Amino acid sequence: MLCLPLEMSMVPLPHSTSNSKDDKRFYDPYLLPSWRATCCVKAVAKKKGMNCAENTLLFRLLKKTSAHQISKTASPIEHLRHALQQGYDTSVKELDSLLSLLAEKKRKKEQEEAESNMMVLLDFLHCLRKQKVEELNEIQNDLQYIKEDINSVERHRMELYRKRERYSLKLRMHMDEPLASKGWPLSTDKQSSGLMSSARSLQGGIGSGNFQNKKTDIKASISSHGLQRKDAFSGSEPQSATQSGLAVARKRRIHTQFTDLQECYLQKRRNFANQGHKQEERDINAIKRERYNAGLEDFQSVLTTFTRYSRLRVIAELRHGDLFHSANIVSSIEFDRDDEFFATAGVSRRIKVFEFSSVVNEPADAHCPIVEMSTRSKLSCLSWNKYTKNQIASSDYEGIVTVWDVTTRQSVMEYEEHEKRVWSVDFSRTEPSMLVSGSDDCKVKVWCTRQEASVLNIDMKANICCVKYNPGSCFHVAVGSADHHIHYYDLRNTSAPLHSFSGHRKAVSYVKFLSNNELASASTDSTLRLWDVKENLPVRTFRGHTNEKNFVGLSVNSEYIACGSETNEVFVYHKAISKPATSHEFGSSDMDDTDDDAGSYFISAVTWKSNSPTMLTANNQGTIKVLVLAA
Repeated sequence: MLCLPLEMSMVPLPHSTSNSKDDKRFYDPYLLPSWRATCCVKAVAKKKGMNCAENTLLFRLLKKTSAHQISKTASPIEHLRHALQQGYDTSVKELDSLLSLLAEKKRKKEQEEAESNMMVLLDFLHCLRKQKVEELNEIQNDLQYIKEDINSVERHRMELYRKRERYSLKLRMHMDEPLASKGWPLSTDKQSSGLMSSARSLQGGIGSGNFQNKKTDIKASISSHGLQRKDAFSGSEPQSATQSGLAVARKRRIHTQFTDLQECYLQKRRNFANQGHKQEERDINAIKRERYNAGLEDFQSVLTTFTRYSRLRVIAELRHGDLFHSANIVSSIEFDRDDEFFATAGVSRRIKVFEFSSVVNEPADAHCPIVEMSTRSKLSCLSWNKYTKNQIASSDYEGIVTVWDVTTRQSVMEYEEHEKRVWSVDFSRTEPSMLVSGSDDCKVKVWCTRQEASVLNIDMKANICCVKYNPGSCFHVAVGSADHHIHYYDLRNTSAPLHSFSGHRKAVSYVKFLSNNELASASTDSTLRLWDVKENLPVRTFRGHTNEKNFVGLSVNSEYIACGSETNEVFVYHKAISKPATSHEFGSSDMDDTDDDAGSYFISAVTWKSNSPTMLTANNQGTIKVLVLAA
């Protein structure tokens, strides 16, 4: 029985004590099989009791077989090296030829490797050039847009200037006409009445001395009127200084947010340029009429509203707490249908209704609720019915949704189907008898004020933090969940949401609609996000406030988004700019002097007054402020 070698690789021999690099048993694959064969022969011979002659013959046979196998598998280089190691006799000329051949082979390999490296570099440069050409084309297109828009704005500005000059000229001509033939201008009716009365007195036989006095008064009145007219055209210095100061402030705000404004302008301009020809044909008449590109007109609206305000000014303040309740967190604050009243609710288990005008106009110590309703549990959310003025809904920590009549201060309906805390409730704007609620029991329920039980139930996989009807539809509802998503449902088919918006990294605490297609969301990942529910696309992410664990409030209007922060500040964002437009800190004066944990104060609720730069905001200490955006 022959024991043939199974491995031809170069590996250290077992039980070897040699550490010399010249020990060919470590490196020569030709010797390794012979060594293995020798071991096998000795083992077989010892086992079979073979003599030395038989052992020698067997060893030669195995060595020959191993050499034959190696000759089949070894590379030419290995053959050459083996031949040289075996002492193959070669002349100097043959060695020179061999070295020359190897050198040529080396140069060829180096050239091939260099060419390969050049191809890699060339591919990179081609890709880079393509990218930069695309960027250059984009920049050239942007420059063309800017050039067109500059010309458009200059033309429009000149038109406005000419119109103003024409109006000024007409008014000046009207004011300069002779008084006797044309009569007194309508703008001086009050003065004319006095002068005409003086003239009638003269005709009635007033003495010469009085006549002189009246004449002097008439001249003074005319002179005064002339000065007023001059001021009307030239403008007073204080007014000019004020206008100049406002212009400088607006320019400063532009430079502060220049990067975001630039991005907004280019995005709107490019989007318009990429619209189809049909849309261009529909808009061509409007463009010719206004001499404005639609994208530029849209951006001008953003720029105007964004630079109009720079701060939040406090115009009123009140305390929500009372002597009998130390817990003052205001969880929800909402205006009624007409913005005449606003209601507050929180952990004090009371709904308080205030008259807005009284809060703004009366002293702080006179701010008392006109209606107060007690509940069994802490309150989480309020929602006024936008059609029935005296109707308001609340949700509480025991899972109860209640509809109240503010006039009678009594509950109209109580819904107790939720099994855990209800975080959010909202009335439909288009169907005032319908409302929706979301709870920690992972259920969204739709209610009708004419029925005692829910009319629809949606089971979800995570806790529900917020719900909101689309203002233009009684069928579409946005649901913010602890699974970090916003689920947008059509209530006519609740088997699956129309779309689930992803992007937040933590629970979604609020959802609010700016319009029928624009949805804002807040999350405890310290971001706000804007979504397009028509195209199912993310629009923008807003960063600047801090929100990691609390419900800090969210409110929107057509242009601005307001939210609270765990730094006890209110932040206002323009919907087209990702950084805050302004903010207001409640400050140490709003805190109790005895409270050592001032860092735990946070904003807990905010709400905009409809179509107004005015907002209400409250913090977890029960301080409520009326703030207004100011220049």
